[in-house]
Amino acid sequence: MINRRTLLAGAATAAGAATLGAATLGTTTANAAPAKQYAAPKGQYRIDLHAHFLPPEYRSALLQHGHFTIGGYPTPTWSPEADLSFQDYYGISARVLAVSDPGVSFLAGKEAADLARYCNTYAANLIKRHPTRFGSFAVLPMPNVVASIAELTYALDVLHLDGVTLLSAYGGVYLGDPRYEPLMIELNRRSAYVFVHPAAIPDNAKPKLPVPDFLAEFTFDTTRAAIMMMMTDVMNRYPKIRFQLSHAGGTLPFLTHRIGVASQTSLGHLGLPKISLLDVQSQVAGMYYDTALSAAPTAMNSVLAATSRDHIVFGSDWPFSALVLDQHGDHDPAPGLSETFTADQRHEIERHNPLRQLPRLKAAIGR
Repeated sequence: MINRRTLLAGAATAAGAATLGAATLGTTTANAAPAKQYAAPKGQYRIDLHAHFLPPEYRSALLQHGHFTIGGYPTPTWSPEADLSFQDYYGISARVLAVSDPGVSFLAGKEAADLARYCNTYAANLIKRHPTRFGSFAVLPMPNVVASIAELTYALDVLHLDGVTLLSAYGGVYLGDPRYEPLMIELNRRSAYVFVHPAAIPDNAKPKLPVPDFLAEFTFDTTRAAIMMMMTDVMNRYPKIRFQLSHAGGTLPFLTHRIGVASQTSLGHLGLPKISLLDVQSQVAGMYYDTALSAAPTAMNSVLAATSRDHIVFGSDWPFSALVLDQHGDHDPAPGLSETFTADQRHEIERHNPLRQLPRLKAAIGR
């Protein structure tokens, strides 16, 4: 007979076994050779290429339309003063600001275009006040391609912003879709730097899991966008566009070989071209990968297996990463990087690589 007493006895036995197992595991771990830990560089040198901002009217519009969380993370507050304090504490020289998901796509028509113009103008004015501390990637009123090209022209030619932010998908239509071709043509003509940020999937189109989107689903959506762009040959047809993939490219580096193998099979029923394994590897290697919430060796070594170190750039994801960064207790926003990279290599990733892609900001900083 199984009764409450035998259940409790069994639970106690299991708990004792678990404790013994944990103690054994702890001993094994303690006796293992420690992972190599390099020193982090000193000083305020970092250039942040995964940096968010929420101007007052933009945040107000989000809340008015029910966006109380972004990817499951409570919609944060932001101010220039708080941003500069964050930079000073974490040794950041400048941040290139971008609007996060959902961009302005929760609006339509003139409302979306006006809100995009507001955000871009706000960023441009902030850059004027602090030219060595801020840059910005323009938000576009996607999925309206015509309005987005118009805003792109204004943002780059008049406001002199540093590049463009695109979400992985708009209304379920991923980057690489033929509907976005005119925008890609214009971005290529301008040799634009494009920061690709994941978008939340509608609740009716994803599994019902008790996990906020920003932990896992965001990484999958970045991967979907990159795969779609490769399958539609965007990178080869528009080689002057420099794409930065958020969060170490999501799962793309890990899946590089798998995607290449799959491309050898017949994809005719999908209407997509077959691409060679070598071409997949080449396209993956040609994109840029930021370190936001991905500084651990598991992520960085995967990226290094897919591309070279000069294609890795620093990103903090602040203020959306505020709760994570608060746990560090020191002035290093990405201590995990020191488990993979030396101080000189970190300096390359956290400063030289970002500035190499952003000539306006590099000229403003002057070194």
